Amino acid sequence: MQKITTVGFDADDTLWHNERFFRLSQDSFAELLGEFAEPDHLNERLLAAEKRNLARYGFGIKGFVLSMIETAIEVTDSQVPVATIGKILDLGHEMLAHPIDLLPHAAESVSAVAQTHRVILITKGDLLDQERKLAQSGLGELFQAVEIVSDKTPDRYRRIFERHGDGSNRGMMIGNSVKSDVTPMLQAGGWGVHVPHELVWDLEHADLPADSDRFHQLPTLAPLPELLREIG
Repeated sequence: MQKITTVGFDADDTLWHNERFFRLSQDSFAELLGEFAEPDHLNERLLAAEKRNLARYGFGIKGFVLSMIETAIEVTDSQVPVATIGKILDLGHEMLAHPIDLLPHAAESVSAVAQTHRVILITKGDLLDQERKLAQSGLGELFQAVEIVSDKTPDRYRRIFERHGDGSNRGMMIGNSVKSDVTPMLQAGGWGVHVPHELVWDLEHADLPADSDRFHQLPTLAPLPELLREIG
């Protein structure tokens, strides 16, 4: 009997680039507020705002923009020029309109896995933005289901793989985030595959699983079909 029947893929920084656009916007934000705060201090304040705002706005560009505006108000003692707020909004608009740039081996790997397994997309972020990116990626037709969630937890994975597969114990999740894609999937009883990306959001940093025979790390998505064949 096939051990793994359903494979979940993360989207941002697993199938296509994402974090680098946040970093570019963050650099522009530091330039806009340069007369009020040093870049390192500003980044610390922004990260703190993002962290406390996750419960309010969730993951994604809209929450990031609102956190930048909130940080700008804080570091300027509510004296931030209206024109600067407008430029921060422009940064968000540019991010939401940025074309999709697939990561190496994304298309061929998803296509190959789809020939032998049920494949689903499981991603966090803004609903409209994630739907836009999936549509532009050209990968949409390969997925038998798409789940855009507010967070990734063991219980969430159990319910998703029960709904679209044969349960999490016969499922695998692939992603660039150990914290969101790997650890909670292992806790749900499934396989977790870490495919590192050069850029990782500070709030997604986590240690690799210490000892789990269901954890694997791959340098890219290219070896994924072979890994699935080896597991069976």
